[in-house]
Amino acid sequence: MTWSFETDPEFQDSLNWIEEFTTTEIEPLDLVFRGPGDPWDPNSPAAKAMAPLRDIVKRKNLWACHLERELGGQGYGQVNLGLMNEILGRSRFGPSVFGCQAPDSGNAEILAKFGTPQQKAQYLAPLLNGDIASCYSMTEPQAGADPGEFTCTAVRDGDEWVINGEKWFASHARFSAFLLVMVVTDPDAPIHKGASIFLVEQGTPGMDIIRNSAVGPYIEQGDGVHAYISFKDCRVPAQNLLGEEGEGFLVAQTRLGGGRVHHAMRTVGVLRKALDMMCERAVSRQTKGERLADKQMTQEKVADAYTMMTQYRLHVLYTAWLIDKHKEYNREVRLEIAAIKAATPKVLVEVVSRAMHLHGSLGSSDETPLATMWANIPELGVVDGPTEVHKIAVAKGVLRGYTPHDGLFPSYHTPTLRQQALAKYGHYLEP
Repeated sequence: MTWSFETDPEFQDSLNWIEEFTTTEIEPLDLVFRGPGDPWDPNSPAAKAMAPLRDIVKRKNLWACHLERELGGQGYGQVNLGLMNEILGRSRFGPSVFGCQAPDSGNAEILAKFGTPQQKAQYLAPLLNGDIASCYSMTEPQAGADPGEFTCTAVRDGDEWVINGEKWFASHARFSAFLLVMVVTDPDAPIHKGASIFLVEQGTPGMDIIRNSAVGPYIEQGDGVHAYISFKDCRVPAQNLLGEEGEGFLVAQTRLGGGRVHHAMRTVGVLRKALDMMCERAVSRQTKGERLADKQMTQEKVADAYTMMTQYRLHVLYTAWLIDKHKEYNREVRLEIAAIKAATPKVLVEVVSRAMHLHGSLGSSDETPLATMWANIPELGVVDGPTEVHKIAVAKGVLRGYTPHDGLFPSYHTPTLRQQALAKYGHYLEP
């Protein structure tokens, strides 16, 4: 097997263009449009500002690169997507301008695979084009991300399903054209065989948004994009069941695996942006007669941040390479996805906190992006499953490769191994 850490020169040219375009055209959007839903709401003023940028991206054949060509994408593998997303992650608007924003990217893949022709015609094409938004609704207020505690149910009634219950943190529900909702359809079966996913159209009677939460302290409470939803005798047509009854988690895996990797890919962009700010501060600021960059404790912070970012980046790209190699989310791939997902909030804490500290009071203010970066870290520790769950998955995956040793002492017991080694090589010690 050949190993390479080089990027194809032609694709590197695209990456160079993406980096310049992101810096000069996309990152300024973050400074103008600061509402919690601006990058994703197709009816926001930001959508009008993004429209000409999206046209440029489409002309460059870089739109929705995560999708297969038959869906209007470029069919890029995960490694290429990783190299793109670590640039786009520098801006809230980066993924939206390039047509790979969550949750629409994953929801489009579900619709493409499980939707009816009518659903694809009504929702898939405009979703792929960025004309509408969508929502993936899974978690519940009393259960969080633990599906074993889900109580939102759907019961078959003739040609319809009737949904009752509540959903929590349903991102972008308030401006979505449709929601993909995970509910219990067989309460007597284990949850991974008793849950199903339904397409629920916006405005369906019986579905009401109780309130919208935001991440972090916004001035106007309730102006966020994460909906608390009530379903009361909400009826949806039978054909709105995506996949087979009881296969909700199988359907969800279409989007969850790739989504977790893409979160990590974009995190690399956040880390690099924090490191850039840290280093500029270090070479620009003087105190006690010398630059911050010349102080050993500053050098330690920079070295630690760079090392952690590089290690994390390589792990993310290795995971992407595994997906490209296996073309499926097998056991080996799932282990690495869980590992990088668990590492994401920790590496962000380590790098962003160092950058904030070197900026002093400025770093904790709203006059640099650092405080916003810091405020978003806890969210990445719970979205797509809490860190603890992913660590458990990693540990089980690693331990699965080991067998117990039957002896009184372990297989690496030094006295025992020394006796064996002496039997093999001890004669060389004789005069």
